[in-house]
Amino acid sequence: MTALMLGEEALTLVLGEEELRLMLAAAKTKGSILQNRKQRLIAEAVAETTDLSVSSNSEVPGTVKQNLVSAYKSNLANKLKSEVHEIDDPSQDGLNDKQVSRWATTWWQEFSVLLIRGVKERKHDSFSGLKIGQVLVVAFLSGLLWWQSDASHIQDQMGLLFFYSGFWGIFPLFQAIFTFPQERRMLGKERSSGMYRLSSYFMSRIVSDLPMELVLPTIFLTITYWMAGLKGSPGNFFLTLSVLLYSVLVAGGLGLAIGALVLNQRSATITGSVIMLSFLLAGGYYVTHVPAFISWVKYISISQYTYKLLLGSQYKPGDTYTCGGAGGVCLVGDYPAIKKVGLDDQVLGIVALGIMLVGYRLIAYLALMRIGLAKR
Repeated sequence: MTALMLGEEALTLVLGEEELRLMLAAAKTKGSILQNRKQRLIAEAVAETTDLSVSSNSEVPGTVKQNLVSAYKSNLANKLKSEVHEIDDPSQDGLNDKQVSRWATTWWQEFSVLLIRGVKERKHDSFSGLKIGQVLVVAFLSGLLWWQSDASHIQDQMGLLFFYSGFWGIFPLFQAIFTFPQERRMLGKERSSGMYRLSSYFMSRIVSDLPMELVLPTIFLTITYWMAGLKGSPGNFFLTLSVLLYSVLVAGGLGLAIGALVLNQRSATITGSVIMLSFLLAGGYYVTHVPAFISWVKYISISQYTYKLLLGSQYKPGDTYTCGGAGGVCLVGDYPAIKKVGLDDQVLGIVALGIMLVGYRLIAYLALMRIGLAKR
């Protein structure tokens, strides 16, 4: 501290009090980083002039001042001028800003606050009595319609499995499709003011929706599975549940992507309806012989892969069922509708849905980047 004071006194002698004060004031306006530059310059001034000051103790004050002026001009004048010029150069502002943290809070702090806010805002909507009642009514109605449908009614069981893929493709899609259109104004204002990163908002939105997205389909399947008389082993039940929840997450991602791209509730609803109906029609249940020129639709259909995985959760190619009307037994793998969809390549279905799970959310994130760009 003493050295810094000595350095400032030395520069005051050389530059004059007013000029030094203006230079230091300009440096202070650039923040703590440029304050470090000031201290470094003063330290260098002290290093350069200390020897002269010590060796000149016996000299008159005027001689000491002349020595300081000479040392300043030969060692520090050009360097100090270039530093001051850099401070006043607008082209350096961007570099200086990059050195100062852009965000006042960490990513994790933003994520935590937004997660808590999201859960509080949407828990009443997601678990409203109307939605719970809707799911329960459809679940019990489905259980009664497919009541104890054993393996001898294999076509009926296939219909139930396809109904799973259809209902739990449409329901979460329309739950998610309104998310970003409804929050568009809020997101634009908060992002333009630099309140948080887009990534922390997006991840908190996804995580806060997980329990709300997965609880209702779990309840639905638990009711209908046992009422319909599907395979009673815990392994088959949990495999079917895993496939259903997996498809729910993928359908929710598609809803987020459509909502983020369109950002208009009416247009997003129409777009989502057309896309999901196309996926259902190409799912492999309604039409088994799809014309070649439009058969590509099934390869991007969530319903097709979900239906295939649900069939695989219940049947194996070597399983049998009653056929022929005289107690005959046939292989499940040879049943025409199942044979067309296929019980093999289950891994392909898992991978395809995984790509959609990530891809749809990535599209939604990229689409949101155009909303409320921070003004700097």
